[in-house]
Amino acid sequence: MWEELLIDSGLNEREVRSILVLGSNPKMKASELAKELGTTRLDAYNSLSRLQEMGIVTVTADRPMRFSSMNVHQAIEHIIGMRKQQLNRLVEGYDEISKDVTKESKPSQTTARNSDDPRFAVLKERGNIYSRLKKMAEDSEERLILLLGQYGILHLCRNPEALEAVNNAAVSGVVCQIITHLDKRTIRFFNELHDSIEVRHSDELESLGFVRDGIEVIQYLNIEDNPVGRGKDDAALIIESPAFAESHVNLIDTIWENAVLFDTAVARYTDNQINDPLRLTIGEGSFLKNISSVLGIEDELPEEDTPFDPEAFFAAGKEVNHARRKLTEGKLSNLKVLGIDISLMLRQIGNRIGREIAFSMRGIEHDIEFLDEMMDWWEHAGLGLLQYDVDPQFHVVVGLNHPPVEDPDALPMWEMDDGIIEGALSTRFAKEANVVIQRVEGSGIKDDLWRYLIHRHELNTIELVD
Repeated sequence: MWEELLIDSGLNEREVRSILVLGSNPKMKASELAKELGTTRLDAYNSLSRLQEMGIVTVTADRPMRFSSMNVHQAIEHIIGMRKQQLNRLVEGYDEISKDVTKESKPSQTTARNSDDPRFAVLKERGNIYSRLKKMAEDSEERLILLLGQYGILHLCRNPEALEAVNNAAVSGVVCQIITHLDKRTIRFFNELHDSIEVRHSDELESLGFVRDGIEVIQYLNIEDNPVGRGKDDAALIIESPAFAESHVNLIDTIWENAVLFDTAVARYTDNQINDPLRLTIGEGSFLKNISSVLGIEDELPEEDTPFDPEAFFAAGKEVNHARRKLTEGKLSNLKVLGIDISLMLRQIGNRIGREIAFSMRGIEHDIEFLDEMMDWWEHAGLGLLQYDVDPQFHVVVGLNHPPVEDPDALPMWEMDDGIIEGALSTRFAKEANVVIQRVEGSGIKDDLWRYLIHRHELNTIELVD
């Protein structure tokens, strides 16, 4: 804590460590101090020189010179006194100079320029970034968007003035939206937000930033690795540009539409299950073309009117009606001709089930233990047999009690069964950047229909040379 206060006062890390060492070990030589700090004697002398100028370190006239320092408490009091004197001199100087200054001043070039000109600046340290967020919230009139990533809600709640400004904006009628990546440890902090603030969870968004009224954007450039740190290494770019903000909002709106409602996402941790809505792709291509083909009306309509022919009219109607009646027979093959892919839908459902299984087993640390649990679940559910092997490379063998059949009107439940394995393995392994999962055909027998090869690649840095 003392070290952080000294760093906040403007000292660098080496100077702080010098105070700590000399405060408890007075009359040290520069070479001895350098050894304690793990640095060169020149660097030690540079730190000692600045601390001497500040009056914190004293030196004896011995040969070689020996250095001593105030203790930490004394050093902080000394720096506070210095800063107070500097501030007093600044205030007195300002008061003296401003006596004869008139209120009217020439318009500066900055204020004279077009207000739509893009402007940007770099903000450093979390406190400064959230001070700017406070101003954005106070200035917002229509919409305020906060991208908080995994730990942004913690940072917001640790800046009470910014939090209050955001809540006040929501109370005043500003549409406030938050996209976050929920973490079990930070859920309780969302209770600090006003009830009218909309919160959604997205697995796809990790970045932090803020957008005000489609004209002002703050985009984080760097964030401290320690989520509970003070954010001295945080840096963000503030951009005032309607064009840039509009493109940013368009991207955010797309993510917002696919994001999960907060209460639904919270259930992952309270109920230990995924309750997110499942979005299915039912097919591809033109459904108008498909239905036209089935009903036999593929020909383009004539450009000119033709004489009315009652016989042709009724014949065409009967032909279309007969085709339409065929579609109501309830066969799966009829859905296929309309472009509805039941196999694809069932595989997507299986993927979701697999993701939920992997999520419920996320506490299992070792991959082999995870696969053993999957095998037990698979057999207990009566779906078939799962095996894994390492020859010639690590793979999972999928066997089904109900393998695929050739009947086009049979419900392809094997797609869902196999999709469960695909979803579970992808959730468990494919989240790592160096892992690739490949599905290949097995030997074709009941207990070896498909195989999932799990490739783990080494991520080696390649140095490019001229």
